[in-house]
Amino acid sequence: MTDVNPEDFSCPLPIMEYETIQLAHGSGGRLSAELVSRFFLPRFGNETLNRLEDQAVVDFPQGRLALTTDSFVVDPLFFPGGDIGDLAINGTVNDVCMSGATPLYLAAAFILEEGLPMTTLHRVLLSMEKAARTAGVQIVTGDTKVVNRGCCDKLFITTTGVGRVPEGVNISAANLRPGDKIILSGTIADHGMAILTSREGLSFASRVQSDTAALNGLVAQMLHASSDIHAMRDPTRGGLATTLNEFAASSQAGIVLDETAIPVRPEVRGACEVLGIDPMYVANEGKLVAVVPAEVADGVVAAMRSHPLGREAVIIGEVVADNPGLVAMRTALGAHRIVDMPVGEQLPRIC
Repeated sequence: MTDVNPEDFSCPLPIMEYETIQLAHGSGGRLSAELVSRFFLPRFGNETLNRLEDQAVVDFPQGRLALTTDSFVVDPLFFPGGDIGDLAINGTVNDVCMSGATPLYLAAAFILEEGLPMTTLHRVLLSMEKAARTAGVQIVTGDTKVVNRGCCDKLFITTTGVGRVPEGVNISAANLRPGDKIILSGTIADHGMAILTSREGLSFASRVQSDTAALNGLVAQMLHASSDIHAMRDPTRGGLATTLNEFAASSQAGIVLDETAIPVRPEVRGACEVLGIDPMYVANEGKLVAVVPAEVADGVVAAMRSHPLGREAVIIGEVVADNPGLVAMRTALGAHRIVDMPVGEQLPRIC
């Protein structure tokens, strides 16, 4: 019998260097482990995440929790002023802190399409790392799945955030009272128009930039000025108009806005006019709207203006007893019009 060399029957080692995502990267085997160790841990590594358990066990201060989860499917992945990575971090941080909570920990799940360039993934992870560091949060657990080519559009991200709500803070859309003032932290419609003009390849004299940013620092400054904030929200999909309609419906109060007080950047207003879109219905990713008692409004605005993300903060309207559940706008011409909820989706896949 001829001598048999065991090496003749050994399986070759898998190729570990790929320029694009392979289905095997989602198999739970060697390529999955390599993807985590080469791409995710260097960006998000911390004592908790590095254990690579199926859950994160973290220390948490006593008190009430704020918990949120969101999925991000923006198209294109990269746009003027940001990308899907910092959008995923900032969007979830903002949803947590709109309750007045201090965001602490995030979980992140990734759906990767087979064929996604590794350079694209790496660029997104770098952006997420920077955004998490800026917001002062840690990604402590997560998951990665790979789907067949054509079963998703390059990359989807789901993030879950948790934070601690301080004592004495009770922020809810149901809290509006007649006489309250409505405060906006800055210009509207920046993010949605940045996405749309980038997607459609439109060119304007001034480039429209997304406003994506984490607002927890601004919220902390507002709460330091006054903990008596009745309602607060970041007006993302559906824009400022949708958020205010949700406030009015939850509290069964009326809202009257001053059109001349609502700030819109000239380049954004121009893009909206060209495309026939009302900026009131366009998404924002780095702005908030707050409702506060009249007696603390000026102090809250002053505190906001001392923060980089609130320099353009302004009172844009008030809560009234008339017309419960409705939002009205006093126009530049002195007339009034109803600001209703949008019907349908003006700008799909903007976050």
